[in-house]
Amino acid sequence: MVKKILGRTGISVTPVGMGTLTMGFSQKNLDIEAGSRIIVHAVEKGINFLDTAQYYDTYRYLRPALDEIRQRDLDFPIICSKTLEEGYAETEAAVLECLEQLDIDAVDLFLLHEVRGTEDFYARKDAWRSLCDLKAKGLIKAIGISTHHVDACAEMAAISECDVVFTLINQDGMGIRKGLEPGTREEMEAAIRKCADAGKGIFTMKAFGGGNLIHDYRSCLEYAAGIPGNTSVMIGMADTEQVDRAVEFFSGRLSADYQPDVSNKRLMVDQSDCEGCGTCKNRCVSEAIFWNENGLAEIDPKKCVHCGYCAPVCPVRAIIFL
Repeated sequence: MVKKILGRTGISVTPVGMGTLTMGFSQKNLDIEAGSRIIVHAVEKGINFLDTAQYYDTYRYLRPALDEIRQRDLDFPIICSKTLEEGYAETEAAVLECLEQLDIDAVDLFLLHEVRGTEDFYARKDAWRSLCDLKAKGLIKAIGISTHHVDACAEMAAISECDVVFTLINQDGMGIRKGLEPGTREEMEAAIRKCADAGKGIFTMKAFGGGNLIHDYRSCLEYAAGIPGNTSVMIGMADTEQVDRAVEFFSGRLSADYQPDVSNKRLMVDQSDCEGCGTCKNRCVSEAIFWNENGLAEIDPKKCVHCGYCAPVCPVRAIIFL
């Protein structure tokens, strides 16, 4: 796979990255040995870009994987982490936690996690100032945001300190937001172009819409990889099959008739993302969605007919096909 430089950072990444959210507590909840083994496998296969976050609780998989990568003298990967914190001191603590947990002197990319529009970005000005100061001290190489929001992505073009933007986009526009309303893929494409033209490094998430579009595997990746300005597509991976097929696609070796096996997958609500708004429950014609003891949405597999109508209406993309 041919590496490309993320914007003006000087950091070279493969066209596909490995997201670790999928293996974490809110989804597959793999044991540490299994998770770290998949990360090492990804690096062995040539993936050099790994995404994690304080909130994901996946440093526990990365640390033993990175230890083995060092011991075996494999190419050390580029690491991106993120925090939801809003305060200066709390953000500094989040970065220091990352460095300590992963046993690294500096982290390649560190982002404000899940920025919900321009107002949210500016409300987190103290956290942003903390990232700027930590970059100046050499503890972070590049800073930016992750977002599902068109306006937040577009705004970063004008933020001189912003190096990179990690944004959501897929061929169906699933999960894209614009203020309190759904956004479109065309609007996000325009925001990405604006950032890229301003020299920001762009990488993208949710090419499969949280797994809901996985049946269109090839077209999903062709679309995401072909977006002007997009440097890398981050894919959540929780088994070696997912790693191997992604590497094959981005190396031009994926079988023309490849179709992922979804026989054991099911729709589920990521409890760490759900906000209990009820939109999905109102959309479900099978009455398969109910409120659990925490006041959050949950899907009854005995009633679910896998129509998928609930996933597109979720404002926070909490419904995944896993």
